[in-house]
Amino acid sequence: MDSNLEPVPITSQKHDPAWKHCQMFKNGERVQLKCVYCNKFFKGGGIHRIKEHLAGQKGNASTCLRVPPDVRLMMQQSLDGVVVKKRKKQKIAEEISNLNQVGNEIEVFGNDQIEVNNGMDLIELSNVIEPGPSLLVGREEGGISKSGERRKKGRSKGSAANINAIVTMNNRMALGSKRVNDHVHMAIGRFLYDIGAPLDAVNSVYFQPMVDAIASGGSEVEMPSYHDLRGQILKNTVEEVKTDVDKHMATWARTGCSVLVDQWNTLMGRTLLSFLVYSSEGVVFLKSVDASDFINSSDALYELLKQVVLEVGARHVLQVITNMEEQYIVAGRRLSDSFPTLYWAPCAAHCLDLILKDFAKIGWINTVIEQARSITRFVYNYSVVLNMVRKYTAGNDIVEPGLTRFATNFATLKRMVDLKHTLQAMVTSQEWMDCPYAKKPGGLEMLDLLSNQSFWSNCVLITDLTNPLLRLLRIVSGNKRPAMGYVYAGIYRAKEAIKKELVKRNDYMVYWNIIDHWWEQQNNLPLHAAGFFLNPKFFYSIEGDVHNEILSQMFDCIEKLVPDVSVQDKITKEINSYKNAAGDFGRKMAVRARDTLLPVEWWSTYGGSCPNLVRLAIRILSQTSSLIGYKQNHILVEQIYDTKNCLERQRLSDLIFAQYNLRLKQMVGKNEEQDTIDPISFDSVSALEDWVREKDMSSEDYENTDWMALDPPAANTRFLGHSYDEVEELSVGFEDHDIFNRMKDSEENNVEDNQ
Repeated sequence: MDSNLEPVPITSQKHDPAWKHCQMFKNGERVQLKCVYCNKFFKGGGIHRIKEHLAGQKGNASTCLRVPPDVRLMMQQSLDGVVVKKRKKQKIAEEISNLNQVGNEIEVFGNDQIEVNNGMDLIELSNVIEPGPSLLVGREEGGISKSGERRKKGRSKGSAANINAIVTMNNRMALGSKRVNDHVHMAIGRFLYDIGAPLDAVNSVYFQPMVDAIASGGSEVEMPSYHDLRGQILKNTVEEVKTDVDKHMATWARTGCSVLVDQWNTLMGRTLLSFLVYSSEGVVFLKSVDASDFINSSDALYELLKQVVLEVGARHVLQVITNMEEQYIVAGRRLSDSFPTLYWAPCAAHCLDLILKDFAKIGWINTVIEQARSITRFVYNYSVVLNMVRKYTAGNDIVEPGLTRFATNFATLKRMVDLKHTLQAMVTSQEWMDCPYAKKPGGLEMLDLLSNQSFWSNCVLITDLTNPLLRLLRIVSGNKRPAMGYVYAGIYRAKEAIKKELVKRNDYMVYWNIIDHWWEQQNNLPLHAAGFFLNPKFFYSIEGDVHNEILSQMFDCIEKLVPDVSVQDKITKEINSYKNAAGDFGRKMAVRARDTLLPVEWWSTYGGSCPNLVRLAIRILSQTSSLIGYKQNHILVEQIYDTKNCLERQRLSDLIFAQYNLRLKQMVGKNEEQDTIDPISFDSVSALEDWVREKDMSSEDYENTDWMALDPPAANTRFLGHSYDEVEELSVGFEDHDIFNRMKDSEENNVEDNQ
């Protein structure tokens, strides 16, 4: 990318849906747009060209090959809407042209004295300016004026009057459109407020289609009744969802699958287990079980896990992923013994979160986090200060919600580092000096910290130490691609970055020991090493021979996942072709595709000469490694267990089945970037509470706060965050055998005291 390009925030005033899928940069006076999926730059054509690019529509832009299917469909629908609007404009222009051709002056428009019905909400322009006797007040050539006097032939003043008329009418139409939008928005708001629905319901992919369906029906639409929604509509939805689930199940024989066991506690104190099945096609919800009475029993958990594996089909399941509590470890290992062809695996995201938790306990890091929190707590409790910060940061927030509370600590430090210069510019500005909050203790402390070079140096170092772990957490929790082929490389990169930053062994071993302590359970899972081995992007970037531990764990997977010894022997022979890049593996196309195709696609395309290895590679590389990202939200599963009527319990069970799977369905191919949220909203409290909670506010301070005076956050802050494709940052090259050896022998140096 050109070093002269400066990122420009995309404000909330830009309403075109394509703005959410691009970044804006400025090079001098020229503005360029960049696709967030393929990173292609567009130096002209504006947002419409980006939309054509994403929609795959032939025109002035090339087609994006990496755009998710749901985004492509959305852009195609948006372009169709543009065509409809363009036709309407053409029709209006034709009618205005026809009106001019009549040759009459429209003097009433010339003086801007148009009688407009204030109650007008949405009126076709053609109906407003329909020519009639009252408007045909004169002719250009020898016409008779309203007063009865004959005008001279020649050029009239009607053209200028008509221009004024058109401008005025456009303004009136824009005003009418705004009134319509305000009316619709208020109606939606009142409905959501009345029923107490979560406000992020508008982020559902089903929200806009619902609105479109209602609008397309016009005044003839009849709203469904309470009984309709409980009856026929629910029946149809359940059948529709079951059809989708059946399609997923049909792929499990080829790609294999992972059983996910998600434990969560309800407000009423119940402990529920949700069982989901992951495959490269997506995630499906099977059922939920109230485990309150036996959650601490490894025997009961084993029996339940065994039952679910049999329901899914043991021949399809490669792994069962759970939390890391002791009872799950015991039940999981027993399950693995009972089913020799599957693994028990702890949640990788949970392991990474515990690593970040222990990093935050280290003395100097904890001090920096608390210093940064003192800044954000002051900013986010005073509307005047928050508005000023957003003004200087072009609408960006200085906190960034991570996937977990501990990830938020380090994601926010990185965000503050990215905004360092703008924050310093604010606290040294005359505007800040004149602000009464600058004299408050919190304001003075913020000035001291933002002007302290030692504080910023520590923030930068912490960011460099933890950013690879945050990147891996996003990869293993994401929905863009199966994570199994990237976990091993991600841990390698995390250790490599720490070693490069700290250099001295005594310094970096503190952090390596924390990683090894929590990653020990993952080291017992050969799937990660096998995923690394089978990912051509990483495998062919290794200089010299493959590390023995990686090859050994690959053989472990072959022996466990392929019970037929004759097939095992065939796979061993085929591995040599892969290692030597023989046949199609060595084609120039295959070499280029190592970096461009997903690993599964690469094997499907170029692995024809090694059918047995291809089948195994596809099954391993199609798996996830985490539970995070599939949490239920606003789905009232607990209602099932509070209902005493068996018929209603069945209905609620089907409702939960449909709700959960509809929620999971929209995650497939969805843009990884979180929907823009307000950091002070209740929806953000679990991740951001430590960063935005009030700090020693007086009664006078409360009186001076006004949420209605707040400016909204920016709609698009991607240029401040991580790059869209996290995997690209894993790069290539794995030469540090010290890291490989530590990944093998992590049990030797478990952490004792990290504080």
